[in-house]
Amino acid sequence: MKSMRIHAFGEPSVIRCDDVPRPRPLAGEVLVRVAATSFNPTEAALRAGLLQGFLPVALPYTPGWDVAGTVAEIGPDTEGFAVGDRVVGRLDGAGAAAEYVAAPGALLVPAPTSVPLEHAAALPIAGQTAWQAVFEHGKVAAGQRVLVNGAGGGVGGFVTQLAKHAGAEVVATAGPRSTRAVLRHGADQVIDYTATPLAAALDRPVDVMLNLVPLPPHDAASLASAVRPGGRIVSIATPVEPPAESGVTSSHMVARNDVTHLAALVELVDEGKLTFDISASRPLAELADVHRLSEAGRIRGKVVLIP
Repeated sequence: MKSMRIHAFGEPSVIRCDDVPRPRPLAGEVLVRVAATSFNPTEAALRAGLLQGFLPVALPYTPGWDVAGTVAEIGPDTEGFAVGDRVVGRLDGAGAAAEYVAAPGALLVPAPTSVPLEHAAALPIAGQTAWQAVFEHGKVAAGQRVLVNGAGGGVGGFVTQLAKHAGAEVVATAGPRSTRAVLRHGADQVIDYTATPLAAALDRPVDVMLNLVPLPPHDAASLASAVRPGGRIVSIATPVEPPAESGVTSSHMVARNDVTHLAALVELVDEGKLTFDISASRPLAELADVHRLSEAGRIRGKVVLIP
């Protein structure tokens, strides 16, 4: 089978398409014929060697943490699956940037039936990150005013929709090319961060700020001032430290793999309450080009990659 593999840490050119043996599922696993994986910016940092201290991997390495596909073979002692089942999941060991991947059955859930299967590959990591930011860490509730900083990205689209689903008023920051998509996701107000300082655009403080983008210290301090005393900040990127006297609590989160959250997201998709912001579908062989576009800041929403 074809597999995209990282052969050294460095520029996107270290990613190559290799012919490798098709894996066989072990006990507790199924073999998934990959319909699509999706690109996550963290994979670019991993490829560049920036995560070896936090997430060490052995080379050559096949990326692809998100997977959507169909069950092609069932391993020993693996229950609950049939050949042909449509599944979606997050693979913590990666490997979905290939035509087939052997995946632990415990990490897979039935894929949504209301969207093309390849689109479902955009859901696992970005969706679970958004779910945990909104509900577990942000504790967003009806009637609250929520600021989503970085709503135009892959996680941001889900965060905006989930905060609206919780009944919040959503103020979002996004660039001009993302404004329409962010409004479609339900944002009540979109602030163009390229044109308007946040402090000037906000007419009153927010209860919760969900930060999804890396920030220099000065910008982080400015964001913290947008939250009311007693409010809450959650960041999946740069930690945002409010002044001690502000009474604002702040947390930095790393999303965990939780199939109950993924199943709940799938249910929202099939109920028409959660939509995908997929900016492009690209052949898997163009993975290196997608890495280049990401590092140039030219990706909006999610990109799915199809073998």
